[in-house]
Amino acid sequence: MGKIKVTKVKSDIKRTSTQKRTLESLGLRKMNQSVVHDNTPSILGMISKVQHLVSVEETK
Repeated sequence: MGKIKVTKVKSDIKRTSTQKRTLESLGLRKMNQSVVHDNTPSILGMISKVQHLVSVEETK
């Protein structure tokens, strides 16, 4: 199972509450903050909901 690095690149101001909660559940609260998660289907589903606000990199 691989790891992915998720970075918040856009603000969540004027976004829906579900998108804001998804970012918080990913562990992203501040701009340019990065977190590393396992590459699981649940994490990938959350990322797909906010893909316009984050950038994703595959790490080893």
